[in-house]
This record gives sequence, structure tokens and C-alpha cells, in this order.
Amino acid sequence: MARLVVIDDDELIREVLALVAAEAGFEYACFASGDAALVGIAGSAMPDAVVTDMQMPGLTGNALAAELKRVCGAATVVLAMSGSPVAAAETSGFDGFLLKPFTVEALAAACARGRRRVEEPVAAAGILNEEIYAKFARSMGPVALAGLYKMCVDDALQRVETMRAAAAAGDDAGYRKAAHAIKGGCGMVGATELWRLAAAMERDGLEAVEGDSPLDVFVAATVQLGRMLDDKVLGSAAAASAPGVR
Repeated sequence: MARLVVIDDDELIREVLALVAAEAGFEYACFASGDAALVGIAGSAMPDAVVTDMQMPGLTGNALAAELKRVCGAATVVLAMSGSPVAAAETSGFDGFLLKPFTVEALAAACARGRRRVEEPVAAAGILNEEIYAKFARSMGPVALAGLYKMCVDDALQRVETMRAAAAAGDDAGYRKAAHAIKGGCGMVGATELWRLAAAMERDGLEAVEGDSPLDVFVAATVQLGRMLDDKVLGSAAAASAPGVR
């Protein structure tokens, strides 16, 4: 079984990528920083591929790519990933680039030696990407599925409070950073409406904030998604427990 190392400072993204890796047939390990990954990799079997976020505290970008290649050797494919497009020069040290959210198929293709691939984000139409939802539903039970999406909703609502505080302090960079994190997490689980709203907040920053209107719209959409997911997961659980269903 191929071994994949995932590096991302966002807990939600690590959880989702672990599921994506498992579905793609990888044995995987996750780390919250490039520095932690370098230590962990050095003390274990070398991975076949490493996929790392581009925006993290500590060692990142091409400098991290160089260290990963030094520790892992030439046989390991080192991939960058980000929730926003990145200039080619910023990923020149990597073997490939993935734009979040990406599919299982895109991950597997990018991990193949010599394949450079950029995956476009999920189309921001509707509230939920049903294809992504169905893939997660097939790989886990209703309880785990509910837990995954609850984590996404809770994470988004917590980050909205961070954005409110940043707006009150006039901290445009902090506001955009939190929106970027929401965009990445929501994109990976197929929450397309929240992805679209977060992308707009990251793009526009505090210039678009009049009162709390963008944040209030986002909270309302998050509540709507939560109710939809409750209905879907409960429906799936009921169907699975119905007589004659295995």
C-alpha cells in the first residue's frame, strides 16, 4: 500500500484529507506543520508522496519542499496544495500542485511520478456538492458522516467570530486569513455555498463589510446547511436500518 504524508495546520483539512487518502487507498500520516512532518518522516518509513499546504506557520513553500526532498529522497513525490491559485514561481520546488478542493482521482493522479496537475475548485452552485457528499457517505457510517459535517459547520461558525473580532479591530489581514481557512474546509467537504461566500469575503476583505452583513449572510447559510445535513444524515440512517437493507 502506498504511503502518503499530509501536512496542514488546519485540523478540519487534516481530517478530510485523511478520509480522501483512505478512499484513494493510501496508508497515511498527518502533521500540523512542516517542521513536525520532517521529524516524523525521518523516524519512519519514507513516504511515496507528500502533500503540503502552502500557507502555514513555520517552514513552508519551496524551502519546505527542498527539506522534504532532502529527507525523503528522489523517489518521493512532493506536492503543494492551496485553497487559492498560486504563482508558478511559488511552487517551483514541488513536483505538482493541487487546488483545494480536489477529488480522490486528482490526488491519485498527482501522486503519480511526473504528473503535474492543477484541479479547479468545486463549482460554487447550490448548497451542497452531492457528489462529494456521496463519496463520504460511501466511506463511513451515518454517525461518522454526521460528525464530519458537524465539525465543518462548528469550525465555520467559530471562525466567523474570529472574523467579527478582526472586523471590529480593523484587521483586514486577519479577516481574510479566517475567510481563507473557512473556504478551504468548506470546499473539501463540498459545502459549495459556504465556499462561495468565504471566497468572496477573502477576496473583498473589510472593504465589503457594512455592519456585519457578509458575516450574517454566512451564518444564515451555515445554519441552513446544518439543517439540510441533519435531514440527509437522518434519512440515510433510517434507510440503512430499514428491514431488508444490508
